[in-house]
Amino acid sequence: MTLTKTFLFLILTQICHGSRPYLASYNDLDYYDVSSLEQEDEILTTEPSEPSGPLPIVMWHGMGDNCCHSFSMGAIKKMLEGHIPNVHVHSLMIGNSAEEDTLNGFFMSVDHQMEIACDRIKKDPMLQNGYHAMGFSQGGQFLRAVAQKCPQGMKTLVSFGGQHQGVYGLPNCAGNHYICDYVRRLLNYGAYTSWVQDSLVQAQYWHDPLDNSEYRAKSKFIGEYNNDKDVKNESYKDNLIKLEKLVLVKFSEDATVVPRGTEWFGFYKLGQAQEMLAYNETALYIEDWIGLKTLDEAGKLDFLTSPGGHLQFTNEFFFDVVDKYFKN
Repeated sequence: MTLTKTFLFLILTQICHGSRPYLASYNDLDYYDVSSLEQEDEILTTEPSEPSGPLPIVMWHGMGDNCCHSFSMGAIKKMLEGHIPNVHVHSLMIGNSAEEDTLNGFFMSVDHQMEIACDRIKKDPMLQNGYHAMGFSQGGQFLRAVAQKCPQGMKTLVSFGGQHQGVYGLPNCAGNHYICDYVRRLLNYGAYTSWVQDSLVQAQYWHDPLDNSEYRAKSKFIGEYNNDKDVKNESYKDNLIKLEKLVLVKFSEDATVVPRGTEWFGFYKLGQAQEMLAYNETALYIEDWIGLKTLDEAGKLDFLTSPGGHLQFTNEFFFDVVDKYFKN
């Protein structure tokens, strides 16, 4: 245990201080408005303006990415602003810099990340009359949990490749190879050991169908927000069904997310890792633990498929989604 924790310290030291080519690629803040972070006192006292334009959009990136990459979240922010005139787009930064945001996507507990996200949404005066949201990969399930914990006017959530029933495998990992190799080591070591659950984001949405009792007892994120507990948190359901629309996008050739069906709330039948259950065959849906069945029966749950691998969608597909769900 001590040696493994020492290895974690050495890895983080290498990433933060000794791997400049990696960090250099995370320094482009051209498409992120940091002025709101520098004027916190003003934000706290600003009254929300009357809605006069399109509903704002909040985005949360995936593993290995950050709020501000000019070739990922920055590019998507720019695309949205070009497609919907005068739209306000808030790309969530979890931390005080893009570099911190990337590392926090691996090593900051999801609950702590959500506290930061909820606080930033609350303090953005442009979001006070409601907003749409889009999450990419793990950002999809994180924003869904935001809708359950601190919805604050979220109207529509589009999840691109989110892992809503968790994952049981990490075959591909976007980002620095030191981190990815270490993530695999920790998950293999024991995803449900207390210090791994406390230290590694991906362990918090690890869902082992071969050991359901361990998962239900020790999962600190996905088990919690899927209400897979003996005592259910009814507020998670009550808040989620306030959404006007929940849109789940699955990628038909996804080899990064295992199992792929988790993008549509499907998962393995318990006790094995071959046979899949569709979303409406799971206990989560049948017993309506989080309101998914309620949303479905109200016509507020949509399923979309994008051809290709993980997060590989065309501009045409993306803008079709935006036009259908985000244009007022």
